[in-house]
Amino acid sequence: MKKILLFLICILFFGNIAKAEDMSIQAQNSFSANGTEDSIPLQAEITFDWFDISMVKREEIVENYKNIIFSDDEVYKYKRKEFRNHFNDFLRDKDYKEHYRLASNGVLDTGYAKLCAFFYKKDILVIYALQYKDRMKNAFYYDAFGRLRFVDVMAGNYPDFPYWSKQYTSNGKMISAIYFVSKDIQYMYAPDGEFQGVWYKDKMFNIDAKQVLTRTNW
Repeated sequence: MKKILLFLICILFFGNIAKAEDMSIQAQNSFSANGTEDSIPLQAEITFDWFDISMVKREEIVENYKNIIFSDDEVYKYKRKEFRNHFNDFLRDKDYKEHYRLASNGVLDTGYAKLCAFFYKKDILVIYALQYKDRMKNAFYYDAFGRLRFVDVMAGNYPDFPYWSKQYTSNGKMISAIYFVSKDIQYMYAPDGEFQGVWYKDKMFNIDAKQVLTRTNW
């Protein structure tokens, strides 16, 4: 469960923020799946029929999205030096004091980047994330001292649906992956491809179509 909670706390920055049991870290806002007035992701009308289809069909769907996300040449853990060299310009946020202040005050857009804040018990900002408008397929998560903690890498049709996202630690270790079918529906996977569950709006269901988690800020 702890592994799942870490997974949910972080990667859903570009979808919706999860909450399970007594988890108290939550995001002030999430903006990719919701879009903005001038940039709303395209999506077809999708029906959620997870309860109505057979187990065999559910397994086929899960395997299909897994194959899309995890290709045969997928790198699950980059060499630390290689990964950090690739994101060298983002390892530290030189403007962290200003970004921390803006995030704490509810600012969602700096003009050059979208901003999202993650709070502990609603009033202690522990992580903020930046999605630079000239580098939209990445999101960078920083602690209160401007040190890079996580990186999201988007692929597929992003920002239009469907697309998928993977999250890595600052040392290049993949910790989670998600397939965004629509704003309402996302399929969650562990780094080894193990299916974690499918979100429909504010509820997550396992392969047996049983509810296992709920989330806030959907």
